[in-house]
Amino acid sequence: MSEIDTTPLREQAVAAVRRLDALGMNRGSTGNLSLRFAHEGEGGMMITPTGMGADDLRPQDMVWLGFDDGRHVGDWQPSSEWHFHQAIYRVRPDLDAIVHTHSVHAAALACLRRALPAFHYMVAVAGGHDVPCVPYHLFGTEALSQAVAAAMNERDACLLANHGLIAAGPTLARAMKVAQEIESLCEVYLKALAVGEPAILTRAQMDDVIGKFRSYGRTAAHG
Repeated sequence: MSEIDTTPLREQAVAAVRRLDALGMNRGSTGNLSLRFAHEGEGGMMITPTGMGADDLRPQDMVWLGFDDGRHVGDWQPSSEWHFHQAIYRVRPDLDAIVHTHSVHAAALACLRRALPAFHYMVAVAGGHDVPCVPYHLFGTEALSQAVAAAMNERDACLLANHGLIAAGPTLARAMKVAQEIESLCEVYLKALAVGEPAILTRAQMDDVIGKFRSYGRTAAHG
């Protein structure tokens, strides 16, 4: 694609796709994944090809897609849901990786068209007081892209009604962490709903958590 060796980036992406499949968060060709990547000075992303399962995906199958003109470089067509990946990158220059899954519990909650509220402090891992649920729109459409961009403007994750989960981060490792954490929280929330309506933390309580998270794990040890 360019003079820069993209092999490590492609291998990283393929490993993540296979990890999601192994965790049961995607199956077959469901879901997709992208990494922000400039090619020949043009902003764009490396994204999984459409209709290809994790077992068949090879590093060279990843597709580069430009932000400006939508041209792609590669042997395959990009994921049919590349539109919302592009929309997120445009509104969130701080994000460099996006993971989309059809994980069971997130999809189940999304099919109820319910947001994931602050029933547990770890909901703050997505950067706010809840994980919003985007209204239903057909996959691969501009309407879905606009709705996702609005939801992700101040969040690192959102649910897609009757569809699944999107998670993002400044690194692929972070995006994967957010996706796995939100899927786990959706499972706990659904189990709690089976018994009753969970207590919800206040905005002030969640603000305290978000403040803690800003420095969590970043303080170097001394002495």
